[in-house]
Amino acid sequence: MHSMTQDQAPVVIGGVDAHADTHHAAALDARGGLVGSKEFPATTAGYEQLNAWLHGFGEVEAVAVESTSSYAAGLTRALTAHGVVVVEVNQPHAHSRRRRGKSDAVDAELAARRYLTGEGIAVPKDTSGVVESIRMLRVARHGAVKARTAALLQARDLITTAPQPLREQITVRKTLRARLAICKRFRPGQLRTPTHAAKLALKTLADRVGALDREIAVLDTQLQQLVTTTAPRTTSLLGIKTGHAGQFLVTAGENIDRLSKGESSFAALCAASPVKASSGKTNRHRLNPGGDRQANRALHMIAVYRLGACPRTQAYATRRTTEGKSKPDIIRCLKRAIAREVHHALTADLADLIAHNRPGPAHTTVILCGNPGHGTLRQRT
Repeated sequence: MHSMTQDQAPVVIGGVDAHADTHHAAALDARGGLVGSKEFPATTAGYEQLNAWLHGFGEVEAVAVESTSSYAAGLTRALTAHGVVVVEVNQPHAHSRRRRGKSDAVDAELAARRYLTGEGIAVPKDTSGVVESIRMLRVARHGAVKARTAALLQARDLITTAPQPLREQITVRKTLRARLAICKRFRPGQLRTPTHAAKLALKTLADRVGALDREIAVLDTQLQQLVTTTAPRTTSLLGIKTGHAGQFLVTAGENIDRLSKGESSFAALCAASPVKASSGKTNRHRLNPGGDRQANRALHMIAVYRLGACPRTQAYATRRTTEGKSKPDIIRCLKRAIAREVHHALTADLADLIAHNRPGPAHTTVILCGNPGHGTLRQRT
């Protein structure tokens, strides 16, 4: 509990429930008493007003925020730029909502109280650097790939159901891509006839696939440059391509030192941390089903590649097989080992990135300390 003299400003803990257009803030004193609650617009001016409002009650120790990587991303960057400590909190427990109901004011207050208890809080990702740029480009690329897949499937189905003369004209080519090259040259006529309507539909889809191909190629080029310059050690590891390294960067965040337990926390983020799955006479582990499934997929693909191309990995798999391990168990162990290797490489890469971009004093890292009864933070320089 905080002790203060009369000359010291009272300590304030903020809590924010974030939405797309508005953010609701609550302010608690050091003893957990509610001293204020107010709604602000989710704009630059609104962020400034929220910050000034909190400081009007005293010295702001920390602001607990939900959705720091989505609805509250802008607020998190604005508060951090003002030197305010921001922590991410989980949504209120169902029991709390059952007792108190559900409203923006209640959720903001409960966010601040979760900081006071020290439970379910974490340091938010840094979204002001190159890793955030990589994330945005990956989102655009993922959408383009999905749209291209949908267009290819639609073209395949339209070719299957097209009038027979047109279908025979197209299917002289064996691959779908070659058939779309034919479709690009179509000149539709009277659209009342199914043949000409099919020509227009197929030409449209062929042009769409071509445009998406060019879009994906541009994004791939930019991502390759960003990822390889940001994480050269990680991309040099066996079986780790640009796409895998980009996923690991996004999963870990630019401030990877926010992970309090190091590589074990990173493995948990990647859904590759072992948890007990024993029952009766069976004593075994399985992978944690939580975490980032895309990062877990990347680990799986790397493990499968190394099983086919790496003699050291093949020797390990042979040894574990003789010990009675099944192939899924062996892959689980490999994914955990790869997560450890990736974490060490990422940590070194991001440390170099910070040293290059922020010369001068050492980077200050906020470390969560799980002191009973209060969510305190200390700074390490």
